[in-house]
Amino acid sequence: MFTGTNTRLRDSEHIVVRALRSVVVVIIVSHGLFCDFMLWLSPHRAQQLIDRVLARVDGAPITLTDVQAALGLGLIRVPAGSDPVVAGTQQMIDRQLELVEVQRFPLPSPMRASVTREIARLTMNAGARLPALMQSTGLSEQRINDIARDNLRIAGYLDQRFGTAVQVSDEEVAAYYRTHEPEFTRGADVVPFEEVEPAARQRVSDERRRATVDQWIRDLRGRADVSINPPLTINQ
Repeated sequence: MFTGTNTRLRDSEHIVVRALRSVVVVIIVSHGLFCDFMLWLSPHRAQQLIDRVLARVDGAPITLTDVQAALGLGLIRVPAGSDPVVAGTQQMIDRQLELVEVQRFPLPSPMRASVTREIARLTMNAGARLPALMQSTGLSEQRINDIARDNLRIAGYLDQRFGTAVQVSDEEVAAYYRTHEPEFTRGADVVPFEEVEPAARQRVSDERRRATVDQWIRDLRGRADVSINPPLTINQ
């Protein structure tokens, strides 16, 4: 009799323990969703309490305020019609991958004058919105300085790895001109190829270099541990 009673008691204890565990999990999950909801509902106030992690690159987090600060400083630019957070997150992932490579092959520190010019460019992009941007995202003057320095380090690394220009043939330049004639006009007239050949050559070179860099970044993504959290959605 006592054996049967003890067994029922143990079974009841196990049921209670499982139930308590379920309650704890629901509370934790609900709390996380509540925090995300508060962030979605009132970004400026909620950011004082919690920041939403949008992605991780080899464990390094990319947060909502990181993306908001980058957009505000003109560090990244989102194509028209794109979701700024979604597109901005992708660009910040690429930037983090580039920074990891820069740290693997460090270059000499940028000149202070260059850093100062880059800081001025970033703050000019933000314009009169800079104080509000700093308050809402936690940006500090030191952080802006670090971002400017990282920009120059990335640019220097890319120049060293891929060169400042890509050699293109005369045929490629002529083909580019023929397929982009509307871009080479003066008033209503198309400018002769001979007059715009240097500009056309530069554009072809820039596009080729960009394509090479883009492929390199795709290769970096393939080797890195990149995870992207699903966007926050609120059911109406």
